[in-house]
Amino acid sequence: MRRKHERKAKRALPSRRVGSALLGAAVALVSTMARGAVTAESANIDVIPSAVLGDDTGARDPRTQGLKWSPDLQWPSGHSLRIPKSMLAQTNEPETRASASPASASVPEFGARKSYSIPALEILGFDVLLNRYNKRFSGSSDYDVSMSSIRYNLRHGWVTDNDPFSVNQFAHPYQGSMYHGFARSAGLTYWESAGYTFAGSAAWEIAGEKTRPSRNDQVASGIAGSFLGEALFRMSSLVLEQGDGVPRIWREVAAAAISPSTGFNRLAFGDRFDPIFSSRGAAHYSHIQVGWSGARHNVQGTSTGVKRNELLADFAMQYGLPGKPGYEYTRPFDYFAFHATASSANVFENIQTRGLLIGKAFDESHDYRGVWGLYGTYDYISPQTYRMSSTALSFGSTAQWWLSQNIALQGTALAGVGYAGVGTLHGTSDRDYNYGVAPQALLATRLIFGDRASLDLTGREYFVNRIGSGDAGGHDNISRADLTLTVRVHKRHSIAAKYLWNRRAASYSDLGDKTQARATLSIFYSYIGSERFGAVDWR
Repeated sequence: MRRKHERKAKRALPSRRVGSALLGAAVALVSTMARGAVTAESANIDVIPSAVLGDDTGARDPRTQGLKWSPDLQWPSGHSLRIPKSMLAQTNEPETRASASPASASVPEFGARKSYSIPALEILGFDVLLNRYNKRFSGSSDYDVSMSSIRYNLRHGWVTDNDPFSVNQFAHPYQGSMYHGFARSAGLTYWESAGYTFAGSAAWEIAGEKTRPSRNDQVASGIAGSFLGEALFRMSSLVLEQGDGVPRIWREVAAAAISPSTGFNRLAFGDRFDPIFSSRGAAHYSHIQVGWSGARHNVQGTSTGVKRNELLADFAMQYGLPGKPGYEYTRPFDYFAFHATASSANVFENIQTRGLLIGKAFDESHDYRGVWGLYGTYDYISPQTYRMSSTALSFGSTAQWWLSQNIALQGTALAGVGYAGVGTLHGTSDRDYNYGVAPQALLATRLIFGDRASLDLTGREYFVNRIGSGDAGGHDNISRADLTLTVRVHKRHSIAAKYLWNRRAASYSDLGDKTQARATLSIFYSYIGSERFGAVDWR
């Protein structure tokens, strides 16, 4: 078993490089969205001297070509303000495609030239190259795949393996996100791409290795891979869509760093896959943080090598925040939240994403709006003492409530069930590792005080039992809560203080009852992507 762990560890993705690339791309994502928000607010309003105004203004002034204008708003200075009708809340003449400029009308929509064969061949080629790479550099016979080994895997049942945790619970979902990105960037819908991801994972399990196919790997690559891959694809597309002011080459580089398979298709197929997936004007909030964290409470249990202090880099985004007039939740992940924290102690402290798969918006009152439905979630949590990963489906809701003129409360509440793995980090026992069905719940809130500050409180609970573990197993109860206060200092520059608490209570027949806990206090410099900390004002 130990030799198998070593062999598979050699084929693990270079998580440090992946982490650096993702965090670097996060900087570009926040900055381009910030510029895009300012440009979107100002680009279509212009003040024109009254001397050049008239019925043929659009023909005489190149700044106004192709736009339908509102009546003049006259100023005493002799100047007039005209606003394009497309920006007005109400108009007697609906906008149509005919009113768009010829240049914009000629741009094809995303998916207009989609391909089913290209991503299928890309996924097959990716698996072949990965198999050949592992065979060449791992020195293991596990990759000596033949028709005989494929037939054997097809005829025998699936198993649960205990390969290195980072391979199973991070590398496999990331591999699945590559499959999803190949299909998504080729113009396929979410559900079509999810099918490609699941099929690509199954193909790897059966024909990528000689070892028996693993059910936990199939969940991680085939299902979590789509949840992670869609979030990465959406953020990559947002960089390309809202990168006003940033040279295109850097936007392409940042987008490729976030979703490499998307970048590959844009580079390899040029104009065919050049159209950008539209966010449809989704309201979003993001921040990127760097800071220091120190432990205030430690119960290591069987974990060794715990570091008291660590440096952290943190990125978070919420996309499709409810309440924006006209925004509809018709596509999977039209609302999603993504959060990742890199640590000097153990590479990744967490990677978490949740997205609305099927849902419906609601409008209960003038001050309260939201969306409810079925969410897909992928969580990877590793606070030095233990590590836990879950892929789940949950029912719940995301909403915003205006408590007063300037104070808003946002929140998400979910309850569901998933398949999870949990084990000790730097443990002294190889047996302290468990897979199982995991009922779970989430409550996340953000209290927003205008454009000055926000207070975030998030709580999570997981119960990983022995059902689906493949052996007698045991059970684990995971609790995690954090409280963060962020105060804006100047423009989008802020400071944040965060208290994070984690606890694991485990019970195994051969280990007895074990408890691990860790609490930390962190101080961050934070660059936020919205002046109002993500509050959506529809009033």
